[in-house]
Amino acid sequence: MAVKKQEGEKQRTRDKLGQVPDADGCLLTAVPGSTSPDGEKTWSKKFPSCGGLLQSPIDLHGDILQYDASLVPLSFQGYNVSANEQFLLTNNGHSVKLNLLPDMHIQGLQSRYSATQLHLHWGNRNNSHGSEHTVGGKHFAAELHIVHYNSDLYPDASTASNKSEGLAVLAVLIEMGSFNPAYDKIFSHLQHVKYKGQEVLIPAFNIEELLPGKTAEYYRYRGSLTTPPCHPTVLWTVFRNPVQISKEQLLALETALYCTQVDDPSPREMINNFRQVQKFDERLVYVSFHQVQICTVAGPGLGIILSVALAGVLGICVVLAVSIWLFRRKKSRKGNNNNNKGVIYKPAIKKETEAHA
Repeated sequence: MAVKKQEGEKQRTRDKLGQVPDADGCLLTAVPGSTSPDGEKTWSKKFPSCGGLLQSPIDLHGDILQYDASLVPLSFQGYNVSANEQFLLTNNGHSVKLNLLPDMHIQGLQSRYSATQLHLHWGNRNNSHGSEHTVGGKHFAAELHIVHYNSDLYPDASTASNKSEGLAVLAVLIEMGSFNPAYDKIFSHLQHVKYKGQEVLIPAFNIEELLPGKTAEYYRYRGSLTTPPCHPTVLWTVFRNPVQISKEQLLALETALYCTQVDDPSPREMINNFRQVQKFDERLVYVSFHQVQICTVAGPGLGIILSVALAGVLGICVVLAVSIWLFRRKKSRKGNNNNNKGVIYKPAIKKETEAHA
């Protein structure tokens, strides 16, 4: 059977991208309802890179964004896979993963980056804020990552994961909205991979259908894997525009999976499998689009606040200037009237009468 043929390869590449589950099989998180009491704050004790530089995910906000005209639209070669082919869908204990074909690759980067897998990050049914990247402080409901490795330099993703220029990840932000038939080609099979280690072959489909519209608009920065050992070897492309999935689809993702095996006496739901945003010191995020002022969830940006304040000050100055001018004009007229009070006008006819007398 095709699944059994891939079992050996799966075992050899279980941590292909350095994603290391804890002893219970659940990813360490520091989110409410997390799978570990210590959470991601302890990652750096065992994996130093997790406390190092160039860590991901990050918050994408106006102060760190810079337009870069050299960021060309990407094209996605081999993404439209025939339904006669099959993808392997796996519950790896910390996400649901879809293995991709090596013929799939990104065109538009400096090297050829070939696809290896995609997976998702999400929250829980009571708090659907499970995206890893945020925009202006805003979380999205979930996030899709399509992982590629530099096939010009390295033979496989495992080798490339800790190497310079090793990985390129496409990130798709997901929000709740209308039903998405493309994502349902994954979600409709979740019941077959409920528990860690379960896998199923599903019909292949066009992976490009999972991407948003206007893929030419994106954020670009250098960062890391978002799970241990957090190698800082990832070229991130985060698409500006989110995709939508329905409330029912999101709920299925948040409730269908377990990070424990089927025979575990203490089953644990696979929830909150996202990392918190990381510090982004002395770095820039380059964007392929001309941005508009981004407002955070806390309120308007500093630029907007300063503009409103300046407009208010100018308005007050104008009112004061007009008031002073009117006051002086009124005072000037009053002064002229007072000066005229001491003038006595005598009729000239009286002098003429006296002259004739």
